[in-house]
Parts: sequence; structure tokens; C-alpha cells
Amino acid sequence: MTLNALLVTSTLFLFSAVANANDEEAKPFTMDGEFGFTSTTGNTKSSSSLIKLNAKHELSDWSNQYVVEGFHKKQEVFNTELDKDVEQTAAQKVFFSAQGDYKLENPNYRLFLFSSYENDRFASFDYQATLAGGWSQQVWKTKKSDFKYSIGPGYSLAEDLQGEEVNGLIVRSSAQYVWKISETASFRQSVSTEYGDDNTKSKSETSLSAKVNGSLAMKFSYVLNHNSTVSPGKENLDSIAAVTLVYSFF
Repeated sequence: MTLNALLVTSTLFLFSAVANANDEEAKPFTMDGEFGFTSTTGNTKSSSSLIKLNAKHELSDWSNQYVVEGFHKKQEVFNTELDKDVEQTAAQKVFFSAQGDYKLENPNYRLFLFSSYENDRFASFDYQATLAGGWSQQVWKTKKSDFKYSIGPGYSLAEDLQGEEVNGLIVRSSAQYVWKISETASFRQSVSTEYGDDNTKSKSETSLSAKVNGSLAMKFSYVLNHNSTVSPGKENLDSIAAVTLVYSFF
């Protein structure tokens, strides 16, 4: 299966889930937009920007979540051939994912389908894509906190920097915990692992947010990305610490 076929198949499935849901039920939809920017001058000149969209659609039979992320960093370095500082891209990453959870007779018990695509210009892989499905459960959900997890088999497609394909079966697991500390502050922890014979890809995101007003919030986040297999000279672990503004559109 090619990358395009994988993405088209997963997208059609998720949109089919929305289309076949009971339209007579309430359909609460939420979407947050996140933006952060930093700039340094003086001895070190650099700039970086981070954007993220997170949307959730709760239906009578389906619970869907969509994530789009982008990160870009530029910095000035001294070019010995030109004998002057030149600006160059130091980091560039694009990521998106979609997960649809089909609710069983007990709505806390669900079957899920997940797909993702990541393109990190300075990582060990030109791209990484995943399609997985299996069991998902909303363990609890109260006014103060909620916890859910999912686990199931899948297939990973990737291409390393030498142009060689690194494809294979995986087992994907994820979990998310949310704690509403107060009416204006909340803590969130999410983790995921995609275990395969050739590479194990893991991600952790820890965040703390506080509302400025009804729609605007400040957020501090710390993200860890780990690959067990990397190219020579590359690090296994990447991290991003960010302070961003979050706007709730819906």
C-alpha cells in the first residue's frame, strides 16, 4: 500500500463515520488554535514559530479528534565561503493526525481507527505515516478529570534520508489524562508509542494552560519525540518547550 493510498483510505473512513452518524443527535464541535513565536537578537540571531489546530467532534455514535501541527525555526550562522552571517532553516516539521472512536453499546467502550503523517526535515526519516485500529476506552470522565486510552495493531510507512522504505507492522498504544485544576486552569498529559521491529516511535506532551478570558488562554507545553532507530549523527530524542497563546474558535 502506498502512502497516498493509506492516507486516502483513512480519510474516507473518518469522513464516512461523520456522515453516517445520527444527525438528530446534538453534535458539539470544538476547535482550538495555538500560536507561539520567539525571536532572539545580539550574539545569537534566530526566530521560531509554532502553530497547532486541535478539533474534536462528539457525535451520538462517534467521537472524533483531528490535530494539525507545524514548527519552523531559522537562525543566522557564519558562512566561511561568503565571510558573513547567513540565515538558514534550522528546524521544519509538519504533523497531522485523525482518530475516530466508534461507540459500542456501552459508549465508554469503543473501536478506533487512527492515521497520522509526519514530515520532519531534519530528522532521521523523510516522512513517517501510520494507520492503526483496535480497542479504545473512556475509563472515566468527570467535571474535574478524565482518562482514556487506546491500543491496537497497525502498519507504519516511512522513508529514511537515503530514500529507503522502512515499512512494517506495529502495535500502537496511547493514553490521555486531563485534570481541570480550577475554572481557569487545566493540566494535560498525553503519551503514545508505536512499537515495530525496525523502529519504535514514542511521543509525550505535558501542558499547563490558564484562561486569560472566555476564548483566550496561555499555555506552557513540553513535547518529547523519540525514535529508537536513527541515522548516524542524529539524536534519538527531540524536545520542544513552548509558551503559546490558545484561541478557542468553537
